[in-house]
Amino acid sequence: MLLGCKEPIPKLDVSLDERSLIPLPRKITPNGQTFVIYEKTKVYTSTDTAAVAIAKQLIDKIQTAYGYELPLLEEGYATDAYGIYIGLTSNTVGNPNREAYHLKSTSQQLRLTAHHSSGLSRGIQTLYQLLPDSIVNNITATGPSASVLGVPGVEIKDYPNFAYRGAMLDVARHFFTVAQVKRFIDLMGQYKLNVLHLHLADDQGWRIHIKSWPKLTQIGGSSSVGDQGGGFFTQDDYKEIINYAMARDITIIPEIDMPGHTNAALASYPELNCDGIAPKLYTGMKVGFSSLCVQKERTYEFLDDVIGEIAALTPGPYFHIGGDESHATSKKDYIYFIERVQNIVKAHGKRVIGWEDIAAAPLTEGTIIQHWTNPDTASLGIRKGAKVILSPAAKTYLDMKYDKDSRIGLTWAGTTAIDSAYLWKPLEVLTTVSKAHILGIESPLWTETVVTTSDMDYLVFPRLIAHAELGWSKSSDLSWPSFKQRLQQHLQRLDMMGVDYYKAPQLFTASNASPQK
Repeated sequence: MLLGCKEPIPKLDVSLDERSLIPLPRKITPNGQTFVIYEKTKVYTSTDTAAVAIAKQLIDKIQTAYGYELPLLEEGYATDAYGIYIGLTSNTVGNPNREAYHLKSTSQQLRLTAHHSSGLSRGIQTLYQLLPDSIVNNITATGPSASVLGVPGVEIKDYPNFAYRGAMLDVARHFFTVAQVKRFIDLMGQYKLNVLHLHLADDQGWRIHIKSWPKLTQIGGSSSVGDQGGGFFTQDDYKEIINYAMARDITIIPEIDMPGHTNAALASYPELNCDGIAPKLYTGMKVGFSSLCVQKERTYEFLDDVIGEIAALTPGPYFHIGGDESHATSKKDYIYFIERVQNIVKAHGKRVIGWEDIAAAPLTEGTIIQHWTNPDTASLGIRKGAKVILSPAAKTYLDMKYDKDSRIGLTWAGTTAIDSAYLWKPLEVLTTVSKAHILGIESPLWTETVVTTSDMDYLVFPRLIAHAELGWSKSSDLSWPSFKQRLQQHLQRLDMMGVDYYKAPQLFTASNASPQK
């Protein structure tokens, strides 16, 4: 009988080898013990709001999956008490990173501590991976394993390699609902990603309501690639997404692409065109043919309103202005435009992000560029004082096919198999740039060929999981054989969550399910 408990604790023996940790934590020290969770296990927290919220999240998850509610105590914790402790502390893993956490399980206690709420958010995801796969059930599990859970005895001290670890979801080419975006947030959050970049407007659709320019969604929100229906977020919808992401410590970055990729806006308001004539709505996939009228003051009044409304709704520090593939804009006009728009964004209290193309213009202090295709252009931006987000298309673009036979996807940047998505070195993408200039990695999903949730799952997973490990884990620990083994083990959890991931042949062996396209 253990101290702090009035009855014998169920016995269970679970090895760390039975669990799959992705991304790989920085320091893992097994101790050969097992912490047992059962219906009388108490959950203690510090009195901090963040700690209580994470504790309640754990309790809710266990209740949903296993049908019983663990008791929560916000005070009276004894250091020798049997139970789970979740709390904020002033000293964690000896690292000041806000996402650092310390997780330790023994036969007597399970402790998750961090010095910032972000650390608790990342650490709880590791704890979920230390629990049986059935923790992801949305229907109460049954059977002998449904009441007693084993956490392998281990001490984990962890923090990320890169501060910025993101995914981008294009809701402009095809629209995705609030529920679909929330599901995407939940999935990316499991792998410690911390940024969701929403591509909210493009030639094929305008997806966020702007009160001062309502025709953007009335007209521009009605179309999509292939004319398969439109849609848009109301401002309340957008705030719901923001709040959902914030509760999971994920930052939302809105993008309004400009001055190109703007046909939906041009079709909605003729005055944004130099000739004053609105083009037809566009449902194709061609790029580079549209442009706002750079020399009209009305264009900047429009952008001030749009950026202002979205910035006011967005608590995060960033606003993405796009700036890519503006082939219909002269170089002179493009440079003039990018200079002016940076100042508009800054006036609304946000930090500018743009695709690397904006390096052609002078960059204001604090501007960030996103590398996608041309290392020389990205390096130019860095020489002009910008930080960089790495999204090399051949490695991180989730809309690229896995191989020539993939059922959806594009191939303009090549094909990207799961090993190719993992086997690259972020610090070698831009050879003249130091790590100090690199904020991190982002994985964009452009949705020209993505219509359904199943389509999204197919192209995103498991490649996004590979990118998550590249962004989080220590570079010297990265190993394709290790990742492959852990990912193979993790596939059962994806199956249980209903993720329709690509069944990559290289992940399957004779001992498990046959690969399928």
